[in-house]
Amino acid sequence: METFQISQLSFTYPGQARPALDHTSLCVEEGAFLVLCGQSGCGKTTLLRQLKPALTPYGTQSGQILFQGRPLRDLGPRQQSGDIGFVMQSPDNQLVTDKVWHELAFGLESLGLDTPTIRRRVAEMASFFGIESWFHRDVAELSGGQKQLLNLAAVMVMQPKVLLLDEPTSQLDPIAAEEFLSVLGRINRDLGTTVILSEHRLEEALPLATAAAVLDGGRLLAAGPPRQVGQTLKDLKHPMFRAMPAPARIWAAVDSDTPCPFTVREGRNWLSDFSHKNVLRPLPPEKERQFDEIPALEARELWFRYEKEGPDVLRGLSLTVGPGEFLALLGGNGAGKSTALSLMAGVNRPQRGTIERRGRLALLPQDPQTLFLKKTVREDLMAMAPEAVELERVAALCRLEGLLDRHPYDLSGGEQQRAALAKVLLCRPRILLLDEPTKGLDTAFQDELAQILAQLLEQNVAVVMVSHDIAFCARYAHRCILIFDGAAAAEGTPRQFFSGNSFYTTAASRMSREVIPQAVTAEDVIFCCGGTVSKEPERRPPPEHLPAPPGEGEKPVQMPPPSKKALSRRTRLTVFCLLLLVPVTLFAGSYFWKDRNYYVISLLILLECMLPFFLVFEGRKPSAREVTVLASLCALGVAGRAAFFM
Repeated sequence: METFQISQLSFTYPGQARPALDHTSLCVEEGAFLVLCGQSGCGKTTLLRQLKPALTPYGTQSGQILFQGRPLRDLGPRQQSGDIGFVMQSPDNQLVTDKVWHELAFGLESLGLDTPTIRRRVAEMASFFGIESWFHRDVAELSGGQKQLLNLAAVMVMQPKVLLLDEPTSQLDPIAAEEFLSVLGRINRDLGTTVILSEHRLEEALPLATAAAVLDGGRLLAAGPPRQVGQTLKDLKHPMFRAMPAPARIWAAVDSDTPCPFTVREGRNWLSDFSHKNVLRPLPPEKERQFDEIPALEARELWFRYEKEGPDVLRGLSLTVGPGEFLALLGGNGAGKSTALSLMAGVNRPQRGTIERRGRLALLPQDPQTLFLKKTVREDLMAMAPEAVELERVAALCRLEGLLDRHPYDLSGGEQQRAALAKVLLCRPRILLLDEPTKGLDTAFQDELAQILAQLLEQNVAVVMVSHDIAFCARYAHRCILIFDGAAAAEGTPRQFFSGNSFYTTAASRMSREVIPQAVTAEDVIFCCGGTVSKEPERRPPPEHLPAPPGEGEKPVQMPPPSKKALSRRTRLTVFCLLLLVPVTLFAGSYFWKDRNYYVISLLILLECMLPFFLVFEGRKPSAREVTVLASLCALGVAGRAAFFM
């Protein structure tokens, strides 16, 4: 029996001429594990949201969707909530309570189940997901991986018949992502729950899948078993084939007659047999790169914590990046990578340590929506580039031509990343900081992003990128640093860095390290096996909007120490009045009223102590120094009043 039967489904967003889904037909068998893939903006998220009526966006829909043989629109709200679970891309967007245990119980409480049933289901699900050790913790204290696991558990506690997931691992580090996907495999295998997963990380997802479906421009390009879909993409020479697992891409490039390997274990066995029958070519050495001795960005012994009594997030982190160098920062969720970027950008200031920056700096944050301020992408870019020619140039560079008149929040995750990158590039930076720029991007645009970065590097722009995309860093970065416990735990070139790791490494490295120890990319293995290495995407001409090389004698910009501003003239005048009025009032009261009218004198002194605060702080935020000075003077005034009446 089919869980979902989708027939000729079309959907168009308001104001758009081109449909996001165009006559899409797909059957999802009961108990299947379907991986939904495609390039950014192909309609994956739109299709998933059509399967959850409560999340279906506003627009024009045609076609039919059947859920277990019934029209989906005929399902009541209670059945929709209980039978169809949905896990969003961002963990924080789905959390609704403050405690882990309450998050697990919230959905069941909303359905009106009795307390014994809620306690039983919550206890069972917490045990299944290994949540017991943090069952009573605050949700805000959890790591990104724990939050996403909690979202999954909070959905599964309602015992859904189908589980929809929209790129749930995009913000997770490699270890957390692998653990999350392995839990999905257990849910599908042990509980028989139908899983429909939209994902760009096909390296780990496809080996778990029983079926795959590829969307292209809103249309269904291919569907079936993963190996069959991979073969179809290869025959069509489609760009999505580059997203297939590394063992499959290596096998296809070498053109072997043996069955296609899909997992690291299968790839290792295939490569071992291939090496016994064929002579492998030696791996060429890494290119030696020389950078200017004067770094573009230098951080020395950075220490930082968000709260005075909280733990240190950074503990003596030091790093340098030269002009034209591409430095990648890797590490687990909560290791301090994004915090380090915020210090380099000047968003936060370290408690200890120094940062030197030479040239203009721009930061692409992890959440691209924080950069969007206008109603359309065009207006957002026009705020940075008033000239139409310059806007068109950067829009073409980031593949935004057809998206300029759309609202930024209506774009897919990958399209938002491209729009945010375009806005950052219009700042003409000399130092570019990128926080998870490949999140939500398909493999084709990742290659184009690499070309954009290459053009910047050629013009001596320094690039520092925080990323969980190990394959991208292994292929394009000049140097990699592993952040652990707030400091740099390991550093080296991609081959030095990834060839010695077990988890923070590529599938190609795990597959080939027994035969080709230094190979870290699929292209390395293909070259050694004598296969055809895929050509790099065509180099675009350097865009004119990129900055010119820095002028000679440009001085480094050092972060200044906390400033000590002098008290303003208005503040000094107010302090003088306070020092004068209180003694005069005390003297006049003692001289004229003797021991009478205590309340009048007290009220006058109280008003005189309050008056400076209204005069000094009206319409602005007070500085800590001003508050300290005036509070001390008021305390003296109160002490004088008390001494007068004693």
